[in-house]
Amino acid sequence: MKVWLSQHVRTLAATLAKLVRSPVASLLNIGVVGVALALPVGFYVGLANLQGFARELAAAPQLSLFLALDASGSDAKQIASRLKQHPGVRNVTYITRDQALRELVARTGLADVAGSLHHNPLPDAFVVDANDRATPTLEALRDEFRRWPKIAHVQLDSAWAMRLEAVLKLGRLAVLMLGTLLAFGLLAITFNTIRLQIMTRRDEIEVVKLMGATDPFMRRPFLYYGALLGLAGGVTAWGIVRGGVYLLSDALADLSQLYGAHLQLRPLTLEDSLSLLLFSAWLGWFGAWLSVSRHLSETNPR
Repeated sequence: MKVWLSQHVRTLAATLAKLVRSPVASLLNIGVVGVALALPVGFYVGLANLQGFARELAAAPQLSLFLALDASGSDAKQIASRLKQHPGVRNVTYITRDQALRELVARTGLADVAGSLHHNPLPDAFVVDANDRATPTLEALRDEFRRWPKIAHVQLDSAWAMRLEAVLKLGRLAVLMLGTLLAFGLLAITFNTIRLQIMTRRDEIEVVKLMGATDPFMRRPFLYYGALLGLAGGVTAWGIVRGGVYLLSDALADLSQLYGAHLQLRPLTLEDSLSLLLFSAWLGWFGAWLSVSRHLSETNPR
């Protein structure tokens, strides 16, 4: 066990020394891997923050029921009674047309315009809080209330949030596709890098094979090189994303004031960071394994 462990330690130290001896080539390879990984990771962080902002800005989903303009007071009382007895309704708020006009004037400052009106154009309305806030349930209630008499229009106030969620779902799929394509690209980079190293050391490999070296022994330094290359690229990608989040945080402060909400960009979590580093190291290792397994089988002693 000690011999096996010492062999791996010596191989790891030799691989690190090799990376240091060729700093320009190593930095270029690490930079390419880091930038390629930073693209999907950056999009992932952006989508995660956008989804968090949507949750903070979106109020609890409500249904707004607008009565027909010819609805009488008795019609409003009848609808209110039906809503209060409905099993899917938790709370009902009645807003008269006069109250709605006063709130509109207070929010927009259009007192002169409202004073010039010959009659109030706004309808009476009910604001309904549902027991179940799931999207299918809210949509079913909206369709049901639309069929009630004297109901002119039913609006689901969180419809914009649902549209945003659909956009986020599409964005997550795009990030997954982009990450998959770039992962194949990183495998190709590692594959070609190891292939070039094998070609430059072809004679050395043949001599060592003649001396009885096994394939796992020959494969070990290349696997370490690929894993270290991928790990360094993952660290670079993490630094790029972290720096981007830091630079954008100040610009987001002004936007937070406009919306009256506390919006702050969140960097990668500890779990996401570890996943990024492990995945990048595995990509480098797997690319090296594919390359060295193929070329070692073709490099037979003459």
